Amino acid sequence: MDSRVFEKFCKLVYEQSGIALGPNKEALVSARVGKRMRALGIADYSQYLSYVAQDTSGAELVSLIDAISTNVTSFFREPSHFDFLSEVVSQWFDQGQRRFRFWSAAASSGEEPYSMAITLLEALRSREANTRILATDISTKVLDQCREGIYRADKLDKMPPVLRERYFDRSANGTYTAKSILKTLILFRRLNLATPPFPMRGPLDVVFCRNVMIYFDNTVRHGLLNEIHRLLKPGGYLIVGHTESLTGMISHFKSVRPSIYIK
Repeated sequence: MDSRVFEKFCKLVYEQSGIALGPNKEALVSARVGKRMRALGIADYSQYLSYVAQDTSGAELVSLIDAISTNVTSFFREPSHFDFLSEVVSQWFDQGQRRFRFWSAAASSGEEPYSMAITLLEALRSREANTRILATDISTKVLDQCREGIYRADKLDKMPPVLRERYFDRSANGTYTAKSILKTLILFRRLNLATPPFPMRGPLDVVFCRNVMIYFDNTVRHGLLNEIHRLLKPGGYLIVGHTESLTGMISHFKSVRPSIYIK
């Protein structure tokens, strides 16, 4: 891929998704864009850029962002976050709260919001509460996977068997499908985290925004953090990935423990 064409791809992806692609991502972009080009029968990168620009439906732009987006996740990834979620929800319930709203900002293929749903159901232990989880991602492809809620057996290997049996149905081909008790708690929607303000009203109790801001520059991060702060209730929590450094960008939040902040 010509360096000038690569720069055009970087500019387009940044403008449409907030994902900042550095020079070290040229091989990744070439490979992933190449898949779309082969699917369309286009041999030249510049020609493909023109195709994207001329597609007034916007469908190919979505497909391009789907191809570029990195989606790596697992059930109960960074488990201390789910332990914290269980603790705080139990505490709020004991204090009389009965309405709970949560947001999985980068839902990927669904493991995070389904893990959140399991955590909430276990914490509340069949006690009545109005509980909902909004799960968003920029990739339409992974959102379709989320809605299906079907996972290979190895994806659930590390999940305690009692939870796997309680919340998933095993099919004849060995895959597992999330039961309706989980699916009814979650609303899946496409959302570009780089373009606040968002349509949600709030207030939200807890926002999981983990391992996604590493793909953004500081301008996009600031905008996203400010919007999360707006949507959270006073005393609500923002949870980020353990490896994410937000030093100097969380002035509106107070740190309560590593990777967990309170409004």
